Amino acid sequence: MTGTMTRPTVSPFLEPGLHTKPRSLAILQLSRDNLLPIYLQEASGEHDGYAEGAVVNTRYGSFPHSTMLNVPWGSQIRASKVDTGSRGRKRKRGPKDDASRDDAEENQPETTDNNNATEATRVKQAVADDSGFIHVLPPTPELWTQSLPHRTQVVYTPDYSYILHRIRARPGSTIIEAGAGSGSFTHASVRAVYNGYPSSAEDRKGKVFSFEYHEERYHKMKKELTDHNLDGLVHLTHRDVYNGGFLIDGTSPEADAIFLDLPKPWEALPHLSRRKPQTEAKEGEEWVSPLNPKRAVHMCTFSPCIEQVTRTVSAMRRLGWVDIDMVEIANRKLHTIRDRVGLHYQTDRGVNVSPHDVEEALDRLAEIEERVREQAARPRNGEDGAEDADTVMKNGDVAVKKDDDKASAAEQPPYQTPWVDGRLITKGEPEIKTHTSYLVFAVLPREWTEEDEAAAFAKYPCGKEKAVVGSMDKQTRKKERREQLQKIGDRKARRKERAEKIAEAVE
Repeated sequence: MTGTMTRPTVSPFLEPGLHTKPRSLAILQLSRDNLLPIYLQEASGEHDGYAEGAVVNTRYGSFPHSTMLNVPWGSQIRASKVDTGSRGRKRKRGPKDDASRDDAEENQPETTDNNNATEATRVKQAVADDSGFIHVLPPTPELWTQSLPHRTQVVYTPDYSYILHRIRARPGSTIIEAGAGSGSFTHASVRAVYNGYPSSAEDRKGKVFSFEYHEERYHKMKKELTDHNLDGLVHLTHRDVYNGGFLIDGTSPEADAIFLDLPKPWEALPHLSRRKPQTEAKEGEEWVSPLNPKRAVHMCTFSPCIEQVTRTVSAMRRLGWVDIDMVEIANRKLHTIRDRVGLHYQTDRGVNVSPHDVEEALDRLAEIEERVREQAARPRNGEDGAEDADTVMKNGDVAVKKDDDKASAAEQPPYQTPWVDGRLITKGEPEIKTHTSYLVFAVLPREWTEEDEAAAFAKYPCGKEKAVVGSMDKQTRKKERREQLQKIGDRKARRKERAEKIAEAVE
């Protein structure tokens, strides 16, 4: 039908659904800080020498893609038994292999095309193994930041979460990003401004206009956006913004927020103005501002050196930016663990084998004294009184025979929950995964035109107020003042009269 629009495929970063799907991005969590992004593939035959199809090999085992498809997000995937002798690499063929292959093809009976197709698409069923497990997680900007292929230094989650808050990124707003790099901030900003896919060129939805000057990084970023179904929400442009500016085919993106991750942000600032700077457009050429003319624009620059910050702030002040301030974010993770203390953790590793309270210490002392009394009561002369070789004294405690050990183990208190046994302790991470960065924030107010002044005057007229200070003459103000003083005098007189009546009644 003419005029109908097909609904675009929603990115897994925005609506991942409830289950994993073929040809979709998934994040494999190998350990707490070890993440691996993969695109799940349907098993359609032998792949890289594996009869189970595509296989992911990790230190925790091998995981065919077929075991990770159509399962709920967050599922635990057990490793599978696969033939890893070739390690996923095909062996080079020699002349003898080619000759034997030709002989085999000559002696092979004729088969139909359908049989050949069936053999080619036959997939071996994966068998579970005991080597380990992983978790399959839906893609989010936070997980993507930890697992993406680094092409440049990335903007980490503590930085971009604060940046998006300060530049007031919200659904429906438009963001200009200069310096796409590895795409960490791009994915986070898309989620912040997303309020649907635009159905036409005039339909204004939340969008990110990203600029990258490095051609190789531009092509890689373009492919990632296509694979993640973000083409309709991110407009990526290959351009040097120092000289080319931020217009899209000569039109303004009307940006509400700006993020500059550039080595020299002060050279790009003249393009981010509401009026034509003196160093910009040629004489007679119409100046088009890339900013939204109806709203104040919030900007953030990301710089690793304080010298860059100094020049950026100077340029901002010359161009009319206000509310300029600088923030440095020092993020540090604290791992919270339970300090397990107790005498019944004899065989566990990483446990403080000591009494966790006074009662357990007293019970242990009573047990030691009882064993000492039993040992002292035994005869020491003769064969019957000879000390058993299995009984020894160590650190003031008596180690009893093996049978006694079993009996004492059975009498030990049952396992208690960790929150009863130990106390919570926190440890800082040994390696801080961030880098020095100075965030400079600024605001460019909207211009106040004559039309705005006329509209405000029509809504709030000035000069005809009656109850406003300054609109009355001098005589009127004196009259009001005399009335106020008279009221005060009347109150004092009434109070004096009331006090006199009380005094007379008391007498």
